[in-house]
Amino acid sequence: MECIVLAGGLGTRLRAQVGNLPKAMAPVAGKPFLYHLFKYLEKNSVQHVILSLGYRHELIEEWVSNNNWNFDISFSIEDTPLGTGGAIKKSMEESRYDNVIVINGDTFFDIPLDDFHRKHCEKTSPISLALKPMEKFSRYGNVLIDDSGLVTGFMEKKHCDKKIINGGTYCLNKSADIFGAMNGKFSFETDVLEKNICDINGIVYDKYFIDIGIPEDFNKANTDFRINV
Repeated sequence: MECIVLAGGLGTRLRAQVGNLPKAMAPVAGKPFLYHLFKYLEKNSVQHVILSLGYRHELIEEWVSNNNWNFDISFSIEDTPLGTGGAIKKSMEESRYDNVIVINGDTFFDIPLDDFHRKHCEKTSPISLALKPMEKFSRYGNVLIDDSGLVTGFMEKKHCDKKIINGGTYCLNKSADIFGAMNGKFSFETDVLEKNICDINGIVYDKYFIDIGIPEDFNKANTDFRINV
């Protein structure tokens, strides 16, 4: 398995907590958040990691060079921000296999990647999306799926008592040309997923999930990961 990690974010909403660090380098339980993602990828036997970088990428490259990991690491560096879609498309130039996992550098979703990868490969859909059941939330939009697991729609953010959300972990078939003629800066979420340009397979995992993009959840992650590190 190989995995693209989208780690080019600025962390604007966390400036008070992390200063001018890239969001993936935000200190969580005494380690950069990227450290916890890398340990997760090691645990899941990923062999190749593609780091999609932008803002202050040299800090992440230096940190990577000073640590040893049980997987190969390639870099995909944006000269100008490309959005999530443009970043994934550019990073795929470094991929070695037909099916590549994608995770966000500011989200931890503790799913079994081998199971997710296998289920993706068993389906004909070029995109698989890991979904997280969640209760009493308004920060995320919810995802609709049919009885066969195909995604039928994405709902706008609003308060929900109990729904499933996009967990920010994907598996993509590189040979399916899911981006078509899209180039430059574009959003994977709105320009690809929400426009339903192809079938999307939804796979639900009720596993630990946290997005450190806002101070409240960043602080929660510091507590959660301190207990588990």
